[in-house]
Amino acid sequence: MSLIVTETNFPDLKLVNRGKVRDIYDLGEYLLIVTSDRLSAFDVIMDEGIPQKGQVLNQMSIFWFEQMTDILPNHIVATEVDDFPVETHAYREQLEGRSMLVRKAKPLPVECIVRSYISGSGWKEYQQFGSICGIALPKGLKESDKLPETIFTPSTKAELGEHDENISFEEAVRLCGEELAIQVRDASIAIYERAREMAWDKGIIIADTKFEFGVLEDGSLIWIDEALSPDSSRFWPLDQYQPGGPQPSFDKQFVRNYLETLDWNKQAPPPPLPDEIVRKTSEKYLEALTRLTGITL
Repeated sequence: MSLIVTETNFPDLKLVNRGKVRDIYDLGEYLLIVTSDRLSAFDVIMDEGIPQKGQVLNQMSIFWFEQMTDILPNHIVATEVDDFPVETHAYREQLEGRSMLVRKAKPLPVECIVRSYISGSGWKEYQQFGSICGIALPKGLKESDKLPETIFTPSTKAELGEHDENISFEEAVRLCGEELAIQVRDASIAIYERAREMAWDKGIIIADTKFEFGVLEDGSLIWIDEALSPDSSRFWPLDQYQPGGPQPSFDKQFVRNYLETLDWNKQAPPPPLPDEIVRKTSEKYLEALTRLTGITL
C-alpha cells in the first residue's frame, strides 16, 4: 500500500500555504509544491485521504503542462526530488511522485474556467438566468448538453472554506486589466480545446476545467498551480455520455454524489467517508491518469 499523505510538516522548510490539497514551501528562489491526498468537497476538506490521489494530480499536471508549452509557458522548474535543493532530500519519501519545484509568480485574482458542456454551477446559473457569467445561451438546453461553442466563465477566488463566485468577463477585465484578461481568456480556451481533443481520442470528455495563471517579475504570464486534473476538471467517460442529467465521472463528483445522499449541511466537520467510497474514488483517479497519459502508478 502506498503512503497516504494528508499533511506534510517539514521542520527545516518554510511552509507558506496549506490549501485544500497542496502544501507550499518557500525555498528562496523557488517554491516547492507538495500535492497531498486530501480531498475537498463543497469546499470542506474530508477527514480521509484518498490513496495515490496526490500522485495522480501531480503526474497528470506535469503531463499537461508539458503538452502545452507552445501555447503558454508554465511554472515547472523540476519534477524529480534529485533535482530539488538538497534541503528537501530528507523528505524524499513524502515528496516522490507528488511534488514539483516551481517558479514564483504573482497569481491573478481570478479563476479561469472554460466550459464546452453545461454542468455544475454553470447548469444552476443557466436554469436561473438562461446564461452563464453573462453569456446568453440557447433556450432548452439539458443538463450536460454540449454548448454551441467553448465559453470562458471566470470566477472570483474565495478564501479556504468559502465559495468562488462566477463573474462576467467585464469584471475579470476590471480585476486584471484588459490586456491580461484577454490573454488569459485566449490561452485558457486554446489549452482546453487541445486537451479536449486529445482526451476525446482516449474515450474521455473533458466537460470543463479550471486554470490558474500568474505573472512573473518581468511581467510575463505563465500557467501555474495544476493542469487539467480530476480536481480541476470534469472528466466523463465518452461511451456513457447521455445528456439530460449528471454524468458518470472520473473525478471527485463521485464523492459529491455520495455526500448529496446524506443529511449534511455542507459545513465542517465533514461526515466520514466509507472505505468503499474512498477505494472507488482512488480507482477513478488512477483510471483517469492511465487512460489520459498512459502512466500507471
